[in-house]
Amino acid sequence: MARIDNDTINKIKDSLDIVDVISNYVSLTSRGKNYFGVCPFHDDTNPSMSVSKEKQIYTCFSCGASGNVIKFIMDYENISFPEALKKCANMANIHIDINDRAPILNHKELYEIYDLSCKFYQNNLNSKLGHSAKEYLYNRGITDEIIKEFSIGYSLKKRTLLTEFLTNKGYTKKDMLKSGLVLEKDSMFDIYSNRIMFPIKNRNGQVIAFSGRIFDTVDTSKYINSKESEIFKKSEVLYNLDKAKEHARNSGRVIIMEGFFDVIAAYISGIKYAVATMGTAITKEHAAIIKKTAKEVILCFDGDRAGLKATLSCIDELSKVNVEPKIVILEDNLDPDEYLKKYGKEKLKERLENPMGLLDFKLRYRKKDKDLTTSSDMALYVNEMINEINSVNDEIEKEIVLKKLSEESHLDIDFLRGKIKKEEKVAPTNIVKEEHENVCLKAEKHLIYYMLQNKEVIVMYNKKVSYMPDSDMRMLAREISLFYKEYGHIDISEFMNYIIDNEKLSKTLGEVLKQNLKDNYKIEEIEKLIDSIDEYNKKQHLDSLKNKANKTLDSKYLDEILKIRKGEM
Repeated sequence: MARIDNDTINKIKDSLDIVDVISNYVSLTSRGKNYFGVCPFHDDTNPSMSVSKEKQIYTCFSCGASGNVIKFIMDYENISFPEALKKCANMANIHIDINDRAPILNHKELYEIYDLSCKFYQNNLNSKLGHSAKEYLYNRGITDEIIKEFSIGYSLKKRTLLTEFLTNKGYTKKDMLKSGLVLEKDSMFDIYSNRIMFPIKNRNGQVIAFSGRIFDTVDTSKYINSKESEIFKKSEVLYNLDKAKEHARNSGRVIIMEGFFDVIAAYISGIKYAVATMGTAITKEHAAIIKKTAKEVILCFDGDRAGLKATLSCIDELSKVNVEPKIVILEDNLDPDEYLKKYGKEKLKERLENPMGLLDFKLRYRKKDKDLTTSSDMALYVNEMINEINSVNDEIEKEIVLKKLSEESHLDIDFLRGKIKKEEKVAPTNIVKEEHENVCLKAEKHLIYYMLQNKEVIVMYNKKVSYMPDSDMRMLAREISLFYKEYGHIDISEFMNYIIDNEKLSKTLGEVLKQNLKDNYKIEEIEKLIDSIDEYNKKQHLDSLKNKANKTLDSKYLDEILKIRKGEM
């Protein structure tokens, strides 16, 4: 992939009108010099996203989402920077030599080895020696079209063939062992033998690992997954995300499943927005990816006890990122692949497209292994469901489930409503300290806001501000200063490209921009902001010296305190 220089990136950005581009995704209304629309990055009902034609940026005054036209495309379509840049270049009719699937230079050999191995396994499946493996797939309803779509292959029985193939291609022993596809004891040999091969791809469609499944032998390991490497971290990868992401964006929903055959079954039934966790428990990294992939998340795991356990684990992990999934429980404890065979693709599609709400699932789950004809089990069930209802934010869903619970338990609905927790207002503590900190943080945000408007404020910051107390604001101010030093000017939209790969800095920038301050300022106002920060720093230093003086009774700390109070320091 050719490296795209900043001038080209800015040319692409400047060739597009952010208002025109965002209007293709969100309805915008002109209000004053800006345009406003419903923010697509949080549950918004009132138009809280402002789009500035003059600055060519967008800012949500509610959630803090902000960026330029490239960042909007990245976040809205959940694609990488190269993908978004390429899309913007196409909109602007500018040709760029960029391949969003090109290997990262540092891991070039690993990507190449996995890509060649995938083709090697596919060729094996289509050879005479792959006949029995192909028959197995046919018997499971996997057609040639599906085999090609999912790049399914076959590792032959002889355990040196891939090793010899890669050696002939010029790869070193070190590279082959690093890939994990080749092992060494007395000599080198292939890790996979006589297995159906499922390639695991990253979100850009590059092969980064394999999972090999037995099909005509007995083995304690039904699946063998590639070892983790620099390009493959199991906790960060979802099977089929590379193909499902576009369908998930268009449909607004994503289905989480357990295995490869489940995802393929969904695909056969016409559901192309399914991904799988590769048989592992969902991680916080998975949850973050899922949240970004689609607004509606659906879980469809096996109907047995293990599947139920996986469903509950997934619900818990998703709740940590404020996602309330819907659930599909298939009849007869079947998994999606088994359900497809028994009931057909139309029935499977119907079930996947009509999931139950989270609380309805909990109503069903909490009844398991309880005898609701007994007072003790009924009381336990009701108390458990009250806890579940308290954990859900949707007031309408709460009310519907309360009515169902009232009917089941024969308890008065007002009595049950009385058990629902009301949001409690927590009394503020340490008010004086908080107010002082808030004044300083506000001054830091305001100062950074104006640093983004004019280089003279950056110059003042560099000369007069020794330390920003808030670490996030400190990092952002430093990056603005570095940008100015490198380019000799400041432009908000260009600066957004400068920090586009740093999610934390981008989020902090959003917090600054959502203050919606006036663009014009007086030098006296900037001086006052700097003084507020300086006063806070002095107070913090004084407090620290007082603590040291009290603990050690050392007169040097008292002398230092007097000097600060006299303005000598």
